[in-house]
Amino acid sequence: MKLPCDYTEAFAGIVFREVKAKGGAMNMYDSLSSPGCMLNEQIARQIFDVLPEQGPVMVIMDRDGNCWPSDSERFSKLNISQSFLRELCSKIDDGAEPVVTQANDCSVVASQLAGEQTNYGYVIIALPQYSPESTLINIDLIETLLNQTGLIAKLIEENNFLQELQMKQFGLYGQNPIASN
Repeated sequence: MKLPCDYTEAFAGIVFREVKAKGGAMNMYDSLSSPGCMLNEQIARQIFDVLPEQGPVMVIMDRDGNCWPSDSERFSKLNISQSFLRELCSKIDDGAEPVVTQANDCSVVASQLAGEQTNYGYVIIALPQYSPESTLINIDLIETLLNQTGLIAKLIEENNFLQELQMKQFGLYGQNPIASN
C-alpha cells in the first residue's frame, strides 16, 4: 500500500504550525489527536489506495491547512501554492461548490469534505495536463468521485461513532459488579 504522504513531512508540518501558532510552546498532540485529523487520515488511506497510479492527484485538506496528498511527489511537481489552496477553500466556504479552476497546466476541482456531524475540510482533485474543456467534459465523473469521497467520510465517521459507543458500553459493562462475577 502506498501511504498518502510522507508522514514525517506531514508530522513536521503539523508540529511546525503548532509551534508557530503558540509562539514557541509546543503541544504536538493537539492537531494529531483531533477528530478531523484522524478522519482525514482514515479517508486518505481508504481512497488513495484505489486511485490509479497515473490518474488524478487527490488532496485531503483539513480546515487548518494540513494536507494529505495521494502522491506527494507528483503533487509537489504541480507547484500549487498554499495561497492558491487557501483561495480555493475560501471560495468553497463562500458557497461555490465545486470550484473548477486551472493552476499552471493542471485543472483543479475542489469541494467541501463533511460528514453528518462535522465539516472536516476539503477534497481537491488535481488533473495534470487537463485543459478546462476536458475537465468540463468529464465534470460528471469528477463530481461522482467527490461525492464518493464524501460518502466514505460519512461512513468512516459513523463507524468511528459506533466503535466509540461500543467501547463505552464495554466500559460500563465491565464496571457492573454483577457482570464481574
